[in-house]
This record gives sequence, C-alpha cells and structure tokens, in this order.
Amino acid sequence: MTLAAIIVRVHGALEQLGTDCSMEEVATLCPELTWNQVFLAIDNLSRSGQVRVMPAGDRTYRVQAHHAVPVAASPATPAP
Repeated sequence: MTLAAIIVRVHGALEQLGTDCSMEEVATLCPELTWNQVFLAIDNLSRSGQVRVMPAGDRTYRVQAHHAVPVAASPATPAP
C-alpha cells in the first residue's frame, strides 16, 4: 500500500468516526495498517491541516479530522 493510500485510509476512518479518539484507537480503526503506518499518516495529515492532534495528558494524544471552514472574502478585498 502506498503512503498516499495509507493517508487516505486513516483520514477516511477519522472522518467516519466523527469525533476525536486516541492514537491507539486510530490504529484499531485501521487493523490492516501497522502502528507505524498509522503514525506516519497522522503526522502527514496533521502537517497539512487535515487532522488536529491534541495532547490528552500522560504523554497521550487525541486525534480528530479537522473540517476546514471556508473563509469568506472580505468586502475590502478586491475581486480578481
């Protein structure tokens, strides 16, 4: 499986879940992937702003698919 396919799989699982979950739960959502593959996908998704990784205490993290809100053009912004 390519890295791109792994990223799509992990992102899809997080979007389908619809809430935050632990890194370990993400691995459970994608049993066909290794923990390292899941971690790499979350790292890539986080860097691109597609998921949010939040500290949960005790050196654990929660992950959630980030739904970007489109920014409306301000009236002061000239049209292209």
